[in-house]
Amino acid sequence: MVKEELYQLAFDLVLHSGNARSLAMEALQEARQRNFKEAKQKLTEADQELLKAHQTQTKLIHKEAGGEGFDIPLMMIHAQDHLMTAMTMKDMAVEMVDIREEFLG
Repeated sequence: MVKEELYQLAFDLVLHSGNARSLAMEALQEARQRNFKEAKQKLTEADQELLKAHQTQTKLIHKEAGGEGFDIPLMMIHAQDHLMTAMTMKDMAVEMVDIREEFLG
């Protein structure tokens, strides 16, 4: 895999992970306003973005598992960090929206 392709995959990971994180934050803001239906919609959208990021990540894993070797640029490590942060943020947002709905809904 050429370095440019790795960078494109890294940018895709950052894009979709960032979108997911933003949507999780928007879900929390909606829940704060007691708009639980909208909050859950934002979480669904965040899941869709995380799925896109996961599909990109899976491409890399399959290539490596298939024997293709490549040097991982720092940008890819940064992108993976974004993905893990977004996944954690979304999971926490789900719990926080549910708690708010339980107590305030």
